[in-house]
Amino acid sequence: MDVVALIGRVLFVLLFLGSALNHLTHTSAMTAYTESKGVRPARASVLGSGVWMAVAAVLVLLGLWGDLGALMLVVFLLPSAFLMHAFWRERDGQTRSMEQTQFLKDLALAGAALLVFVLFRSGEMGLTATSPLFGTN
Repeated sequence: MDVVALIGRVLFVLLFLGSALNHLTHTSAMTAYTESKGVRPARASVLGSGVWMAVAAVLVLLGLWGDLGALMLVVFLLPSAFLMHAFWRERDGQTRSMEQTQFLKDLALAGAALLVFVLFRSGEMGLTATSPLFGTN
């Protein structure tokens, strides 16, 4: 089961590593989008969130204080859902639908990250570099 947990962690963090890379390599486009959502300072937010996601994803992937990495993802995902994907503010039906999908995706991933946190804390993640930062049950 340890290998299955590791495969699950790899699959889980791929989205965050790709998104972090986008934040750090397509900063201008991401900054414009962030500004359009009213988040200021936009550029610093894009770069900071890119680094935050990358660090969190690597912690989860390596099991190096994976519980901390999972909580970092929750801290990123919940504000992202409400600030960047506030579908209820959109007037265009297609845009509203796309933003609702992104909003729900962020909430679902936050839920998954909380489960990852619990699994790290319970010692059920196997093949980890360290024990959980926040201890075990």
